[in-house]
Amino acid sequence: MIKTIADEVWAFDCEWVPDLQAGRLLYQLPDDLPSGEVLRIMWEQGGATPENPMPFLRTLLCRVVSIAMVIRRTSKNGDVQLFLQALPENPDDPEQDEAYILTRFLLDGLSTRDPQLVGFNSRNSDLRILTQRAITNGLTLKSLCERLDAKPWESQDIDLMEMVGGFGKNYAVSLNEIAKLSGIPGKLDTTGDDVCGLWYSGHRREIVQYNCFDALTTYLVWLRLAYFSGRFSAGDYVIEQQRLKRLLDERLQKPENAFLRVYLDAWRELKARTGQLGDGVFAPADQ
Repeated sequence: MIKTIADEVWAFDCEWVPDLQAGRLLYQLPDDLPSGEVLRIMWEQGGATPENPMPFLRTLLCRVVSIAMVIRRTSKNGDVQLFLQALPENPDDPEQDEAYILTRFLLDGLSTRDPQLVGFNSRNSDLRILTQRAITNGLTLKSLCERLDAKPWESQDIDLMEMVGGFGKNYAVSLNEIAKLSGIPGKLDTTGDDVCGLWYSGHRREIVQYNCFDALTTYLVWLRLAYFSGRFSAGDYVIEQQRLKRLLDERLQKPENAFLRVYLDAWRELKARTGQLGDGVFAPADQ
């Protein structure tokens, strides 16, 4: 399971949607073809059926629209700080496009800070689309190549799905399932299937908010596995969760972060339903 906890840990999640430009180029479609028709053809080429009219497309044919992360940073004196960050910072700014998001995350962040990455199905999903789309956007990322080339036993990065899942449908685990059964919010009002519709209807801020929820869930599941692996004592585990709750409480002081109330309330409710409310994370006044 989890063998080491680096001084800098990023629990991250990516969101992406079909890339209309990729569809037009690869399927030789005219530039003036309506977006809805381009999407229909892309899904058709991707194996659409009446039962599944919007199949999951190959990641190369999609564009990254959001990356969110919970950052756990440990200073030399042992102090721990938590941050919640999301890209794009301003979803309404057309300049903060895919190239901007990839540059900020991969070049300005990953290459500079060299964090321990924590994701769910990140090795075969998030990191793959980040690599593919970085190539198509013309970025140069030696540090990412070295990270991808590292043998599993040489890498400090963590794919939580690989740790808790197994081969065969009876052993498959989703982030939503492992989270909710552990008293952690999983999917709330939005799911990954909704992201495309939100993007092409102009609701881009909602995608970033949903992405933040998944990053928070990924972080809490990582804490759970770190505790399971003996990297935290029972008391330390409570303290780590309290740190995240304080971070959410602090962020809620600003009106633009009001969406986090949904996550905090869901977390409190799930702890109660799973019999985990008495672990000291939520004070009686919070119940």
